[in-house]
Amino acid sequence: MVLSHIKAIMFDIGGVVLKSPFVAIAEYEREKNLPSNYLNVSIASRGPSGAWQRFERGEIPLHEFYIMFSKDLSDVESGNKWYRRYRLRKGLIDEVELPAYLDIDGRDLFGRMMRTGASYDAHIVMAIQKLQEAGKWRIIALTNNFGAHIIGTGPVANECHHKDQHRAQALSAARISDSELRFLGWQDGPVPARLRALFHNFFDSSEVGLRKPDPEFYLHACRESGIHPHEVIFLDDIGRNLKTARELGMVTIHVPIGGTREAVGQLEEMLGVQLSISNDGCEGDEGDGSDLAKL
Repeated sequence: MVLSHIKAIMFDIGGVVLKSPFVAIAEYEREKNLPSNYLNVSIASRGPSGAWQRFERGEIPLHEFYIMFSKDLSDVESGNKWYRRYRLRKGLIDEVELPAYLDIDGRDLFGRMMRTGASYDAHIVMAIQKLQEAGKWRIIALTNNFGAHIIGTGPVANECHHKDQHRAQALSAARISDSELRFLGWQDGPVPARLRALFHNFFDSSEVGLRKPDPEFYLHACRESGIHPHEVIFLDDIGRNLKTARELGMVTIHVPIGGTREAVGQLEEMLGVQLSISNDGCEGDEGDGSDLAKL
């Protein structure tokens, strides 16, 4: 059914527009002989005070984040406790071996995640380009990201609303070397200009000082874009981010790893326009369906 009231399409970036960094985490877990999703659970369970969460809000600089991230993920006491709870919630009853000791290199893992997530998804990019051509909807990015950590890659949004001493210190202390930028695949910054150019509005958690799934981040994006939540279709790869969007009244589309073609199909049905790549174009999620298929 075509949703005629929709005025904006809101996209997550990592895992939707760009390849999911979770792929790199899964590979790292296998290398360390860790149970599936062990590190993901550890990252998410830290809550707002975790290194990952604070870095995405722009509160700590990169090298301090490396140290804190390593410490968080090496904490097996908390990690094992959270993973057991996760398995109970999922109804998983088979026995798994949990680590007695971990020494996680946060810089190594983060670097892998950033380099893995540097490729554009051809199906989503094509859909965005066709939405641009149609000219009927605002195209918005809502991303937990790191743009504010490189001075000069983009304006720091909503500065007056979130003046925070820790965040100001993080921005002024960035000073990331060229070699470190290359290590991260950030030669053009964590949010390249050509990525921003796909969108009418780009909301980066580290610039705004808010992150998903905080409802205020979504509402901030809506206010700044001149729309209401019920006028939005939101695409994300993470369930809890979609849950918040639905609670605010947005229409949501889940984008699982490898599922971008199907997600675009759902968006086509909702908007009544063709957004997918033709049979003569890209046939797989790994192809180069556009000039933006790779950074």
